[in-house]
Amino acid sequence: MSTLIEVSGLSKVFGGVHAVEGLSFNVGAGQIYSVIGPNGAGKTTLFNLITGVYTPTQGEIKLNDEMVVGLEPNQLAERGMCRTFQQMQICMNMTALENVMLGRHLRLKSGLLTTILRLPALLKGEEECRKRAIELMEFVGCGEYVETEASAMSYGALKRLEIARALASDPKVVLLDEPAAGLNGTETAALEELIKKVAAQGITVVLVEHDMKLVMGISDRMLVLNYGRKLAEGTPEEIRNNPDVIAAYLGS
Repeated sequence: MSTLIEVSGLSKVFGGVHAVEGLSFNVGAGQIYSVIGPNGAGKTTLFNLITGVYTPTQGEIKLNDEMVVGLEPNQLAERGMCRTFQQMQICMNMTALENVMLGRHLRLKSGLLTTILRLPALLKGEEECRKRAIELMEFVGCGEYVETEASAMSYGALKRLEIARALASDPKVVLLDEPAAGLNGTETAALEELIKKVAAQGITVVLVEHDMKLVMGISDRMLVLNYGRKLAEGTPEEIRNNPDVIAAYLGS
């Protein structure tokens, strides 16, 4: 299995506090890779570093063997990395379909002149964008909401909609920040199946999540953080039986 994301010696300091310190790990292409740890362990900071929201104080991040430290989130998206957020970034004054189409704009090849003159290439691109967005809404289980205002959708449906929008740019890897937060048991079970479907498409999934049943059930490998440092890394079975993890996080 080839390495898609390579993190080496990664650190981030805020006002003298090490939010992430000396972190190194690899994510293989096609894996479901989960990051767990107590509140304040540095999970979201790690996501923000990988996706270009923060610049590391120190260390390297590679995507497909390319050094990507210093690149903006849109530049990383162009290279195949997209994410969702702990606090959903949905445009509530737009329809569900329009939200997903927003995620597709990176793949549209129209120039300024094409846009101004409404040339056939633009119209064709918009129609293809719409068609793909509808396909993705069906894929994530939101097909009935195509023309629905986002503000009228349930919380669980909005969570799936955000995943559809992330998938709209044809990513190689999608990072999901606590996608099960606020979901009930039925919705979480549906999310688990959706993440498996995404991975089955050959898309790498990196997941930050507190729901231990969910991550233990779907992960190929897991990283455990504690106070910004790596506490453990391995398969779910290895993590489940790691005495340091049991003591620090899972509880005895």
